[in-house]
Amino acid sequence: SSRVLWTLAVTQLASSVLAEMTKGTSSFGKRNDKTHTLCIRCGRKAYHIQKKDCASCGFPSPKKRTYQWGQKSIRRRTTGTGRMAHLKDVIKRARSGFRENVVQKSRKVRAAQ
Repeated sequence: SSRVLWTLAVTQLASSVLAEMTKGTSSFGKRNDKTHTLCIRCGRKAYHIQKKDCASCGFPSPKKRTYQWGQKSIRRRTTGTGRMAHLKDVIKRARSGFRENVVQKSRKVRAAQ
């Protein structure tokens, strides 16, 4: 009977050790610390807390992180994909030749001429 108890103890010990040696389910429970947080420049969760740099945009580097092998990524982030709050105004002013302090003639006066 002591041999049976000993084999039971060994098998339980072996099964518990094997359960911990996996790369999957049991290991995922231990992942409770964050390596990346939100980046203040691009807004993505790619700012590495210890390295203090963004994996997505390269912040705090003054140049934005881009590579030619990532054409889709460049297309997603390029000018025209956001609000263009200032650039919309510049485009509008460029159409009129950047004129300033000029009162536009009314449409009625222009139609009469």
